[in-house]
Amino acid sequence: MSETAITFRQSGVRWLWLAVVIFIADISIKLVVMDNMGYGWANRIEILPFFNLLYVHNYGAAFSFLSDQAGWQRWLFTGIAFVVTGMLTYWMSKLPAKEKWNNIAYAMIIGGAVGNVFDRVVHGFVVDYLDFYWGNYHWPAFNLADMAICIGAAMIIIDSFRNKEQK
Repeated sequence: MSETAITFRQSGVRWLWLAVVIFIADISIKLVVMDNMGYGWANRIEILPFFNLLYVHNYGAAFSFLSDQAGWQRWLFTGIAFVVTGMLTYWMSKLPAKEKWNNIAYAMIIGGAVGNVFDRVVHGFVVDYLDFYWGNYHWPAFNLADMAICIGAAMIIIDSFRNKEQK
């Protein structure tokens, strides 16, 4: 067996399968939403007293940050996602595969970032479809990719506190 195959098996890069699963699930859901739902808030599907499904476009980043700009933000966020994905993949290659917590966190961020980059490159916007609300206050719409990124980031933050306590 070559040294590269051994390194792949022993390194955290082995966890990239999770990023692929998140990417495929995210893109699949977005395609179903785009093909089967009318666009906009008027076409939302009420699921629970605090949750709707809907189909909206996000031209910005999280919470529609910079969505009102002329379009340059599309390429800025795409570039940032590529840099972060490369950096996290590199870090995964340095971690042992048995270091599950961080490898899972990195894979979740990568899967979500690539899912949203796909949207930005192919459509020019990110498809959002989850709407949680309380009364008249609606949390900004989001998607599975956004959830994966946030959960992965939270895991990294939690790990930073866990490591301090262990030392």
